[in-house]
This record gives sequence, structure tokens and C-alpha cells, in this order.
Amino acid sequence: MKKYKSKLIYQCKIFDVWEEDFDLPNGKTARQSVINHQPTVAIVAINEKKELLLIKQYRNAVKKNLLEIPAGSIDGEKESPSVCAQRELAEETGFKAKTFVKLFEGYLLPGYCNEYMYFFLAKDLIHAPLTPDDDEFIENMPVSFSKARKLIEQGKIIDAKTVLGIMLADKYINK
Repeated sequence: MKKYKSKLIYQCKIFDVWEEDFDLPNGKTARQSVINHQPTVAIVAINEKKELLLIKQYRNAVKKNLLEIPAGSIDGEKESPSVCAQRELAEETGFKAKTFVKLFEGYLLPGYCNEYMYFFLAKDLIHAPLTPDDDEFIENMPVSFSKARKLIEQGKIIDAKTVLGIMLADKYINK
């Protein structure tokens, strides 16, 4: 498909919204809004008690508190995914990891967004807090894998990246 017209509609710190016209295989033209998003990371951190470090934070887009795994955007082209994961983990949980294992990477919402996320398992944690972002008010919630699975089944964990991260980590640990 040949894209032949793009217009920047909106721009902010972590993403841009473009409106694009492009050719379809049948020769017709379509218009679509596309979100150009910085790459991101998500971290499944496990403490010495074999608990997952979930975080609870308010998400304005859905107007509620969500239980999530730590995550965030990569800062520019010079920050690697693993360096970003270490930073986000420290900002959101107060810990850094001696061991990082990449579990998966891929697009989150390719129907309209190019956000690419790297999932990591973080183990051998050491207390090393960083100052959280000004707009982050986070509560840490360590839970066992069995409790996390129950929270998913009960509809109390409804963030897709968190569900995927927990499933990936559980599979990795139990293989």
C-alpha cells in the first residue's frame, strides 16, 4: 500500500496524531488517524518472597485506579529498552533489578498506533528508589502469582499489558 498524504493533527510529549490518506489494494483511497507513539517498556518485577510488584495508580483516560505492572516510555533514541526498564522500575516501585530477562516485544494496538513495547522480567531486586514523575501517584501492591491470576479472573486486573506480562512471566518461570 502506498501512503501519499500525511497531516500532523496533534503533538505532545509521548505521541503525535497524524491523519493519513493511503491506497488500498483495490485501488481505492482510505483515510486513517494514526498515533505515532514512542517505544515503551513493561516490567514484571518479582521480589525475594516470589511476589509480583503490582502498582495501583489512577488512569484519567478510564477514570479509575488500575492495578498494573510498572511501565513507561523510552526517553529518546539514546535510551535502550533495558535502561528504560531499570529507570521505570526504580521510579515506580523503588527497586532496581540485578537480573533482567526480555520476555517479549511487539506492537500493542497496530490498528491505529505504532506503540512498540518491550516486556521484561526483573529479579534479584535491590532497594534503589528514584523520584517518580510529577504526575504519578503510585501505591505498590506485592501479590503472589496465584493471587494475580485470581485478580485477573475476578476482573480486578483489566490492563492488557499487565495481563500479558503476568502470563509471560508465569510461563517463563514455570518452564
